[in-house]
Amino acid sequence: MRAVFFRPLIVLALAGVFLSVKPGPGVAPGIGVSVAQAQSAREKPKRNLIDLLFRRNKAKEKVQQAPRRDVKRARVAPQSQSQSNSTASEPTPEKVENALVILVVGDFTAGGLASGLETAFEKAPAIVIEARSKGSSGLVRDDYYDWNASVGPIIDEVDPALVVVMIGSNDRQPMRVDGKTEQVRSEAWVREYKARIERLAQSVRKTNTPLIWVGGAPYRFKSMSADILAFNEFYRAAVESAGGTFVDIWDGFVDQDGNFITRGSDINGQTVSLRNSDGINFTTAGKRKLAFYVERQIKQMFGDAASSLLTVLAPESYSPMHLPPLLLEEDVERIDPIPVGAPELDGGTALLGDIRAVNQQNPESPLKAKSARKKLVEDGVPPPGKPGRANDFKWPPA
Repeated sequence: MRAVFFRPLIVLALAGVFLSVKPGPGVAPGIGVSVAQAQSAREKPKRNLIDLLFRRNKAKEKVQQAPRRDVKRARVAPQSQSQSNSTASEPTPEKVENALVILVVGDFTAGGLASGLETAFEKAPAIVIEARSKGSSGLVRDDYYDWNASVGPIIDEVDPALVVVMIGSNDRQPMRVDGKTEQVRSEAWVREYKARIERLAQSVRKTNTPLIWVGGAPYRFKSMSADILAFNEFYRAAVESAGGTFVDIWDGFVDQDGNFITRGSDINGQTVSLRNSDGINFTTAGKRKLAFYVERQIKQMFGDAASSLLTVLAPESYSPMHLPPLLLEEDVERIDPIPVGAPELDGGTALLGDIRAVNQQNPESPLKAKSARKKLVEDGVPPPGKPGRANDFKWPPA
């Protein structure tokens, strides 16, 4: 009777043991549960009522915190906020009516140069940048755009105080000379190309306008860089003979070995991308660096007019020069030169620091004698050196 009573209890106990072991993910529940899965199940902490309550509270906190993070991300706008602050703190001044106009002409590189100059003189009220560039133009294809025939009317229209030329990047192509096609940098090609450079420089100088000619920059392709480097020498010789200024920007876009670089130092010394991935066009930082070389020349030419502190370009903006009044010949006071060997003209009998002359003035009474300090301060006579010290310059006894 007892065996029959305890047998169901044993069966129920064994069933409870098997049901207490939870199968792992991907394993069907039952008796065939692995030992590792059983151990991992046992290692999980048991959850009581307090754990369930705290877990529920943590879930509520996560739900409440999620919208806060979204709101914070929506509020932060670093670029627009910094731009608005810089704009509000440093407003761009308006240009004065009689501002100096700087005319920039040339190909696509001249357009980038003009963009950099606009940034450089954005806060200079007396400087205005006027860009008249043709991206695909040059001095070779005058059938597409003739700069020698166009620069004169442009100067008459704009009336600039300075003309800046940057051209030549599109000139690496054959040219028609006397009805024949000449290849790049052949003898006839170079002769005609130099003549066109000289005509353009003379066309600008005939208008009594200062001229700055900016040399070409290196490019990714070595053959292209070699041609531009040769063109720069043509520009330099022609512009300097015409009385203009040649600005060489080559070193700003190569490394220490003279090789083309895509990334380099900007005007603030920071390493940035100066050229686009095509190895031809300039980035915004590259345009600003391109203009940096010309900016220095402009500031030297126009002085205070290129400063951001000048508000009006008029004579009253400059400090007047006060010159001394003119004197008649008889009113001019002339002083005869004093020879070094004639100290008596100033009332003395010896030159300052003449030790021998001071030593000869021995007072009769020792009380009237000067101390070593007074001799040093008044007469410039140092105290005598003591034997053995560093100031003893006597020769040792023979």
